[in-house]
Amino acid sequence: MGVPLLKMTLPEFLEWEGKQSERHEFYQGETFAMPGGTARHNRVILNLASRIGDHLDGTVCQVFAENMKVLIADGVLYPDVVVTCGKAEAGDEQTVVDPKIIIEVLSPSTRGYDKREKFILYRTLATLREYVLIDPSKRQVEVFSLTETGAWLFTDQTHGGVLSLSSIDCRLAMESVFKGVESETV
Repeated sequence: MGVPLLKMTLPEFLEWEGKQSERHEFYQGETFAMPGGTARHNRVILNLASRIGDHLDGTVCQVFAENMKVLIADGVLYPDVVVTCGKAEAGDEQTVVDPKIIIEVLSPSTRGYDKREKFILYRTLATLREYVLIDPSKRQVEVFSLTETGAWLFTDQTHGGVLSLSSIDCRLAMESVFKGVESETV
């Protein structure tokens, strides 16, 4: 997560963060700056949001990218892509409390945090059914799905040619996920 910047309460954070030009995450009273992303990172986020949004048209589900906060018990996190199925039309809300899918597009500075600590925090959300990690430079795709027994099932979808999001019955060709994105140069 990095070095905490400020200590405050959740209501203080929400008021303060609304006045900032950069995004910050908040957990257990501590505030953390969010690093900026690369063009590759941003392109994958936009590809996902666009294609998932098209898939969700006409349903009670919506997709949001980057700037929508997700409330957890002791804080606020910013996923790269979030799907919520609480209502069909967006309003003035700034937070999501009922995510069904959270997707994190990995970058070198956040890879470990997204894979470990952030996933632990997101798993506290009763509505979460899938957590997806996408490494755009390596074109690696990992999906964690909540089973009926409450266990998280890991599926490496890297070489399958399709990103399958079973909780919303969505299948996206990997070519569309990585459209316009350079592979990592070695």
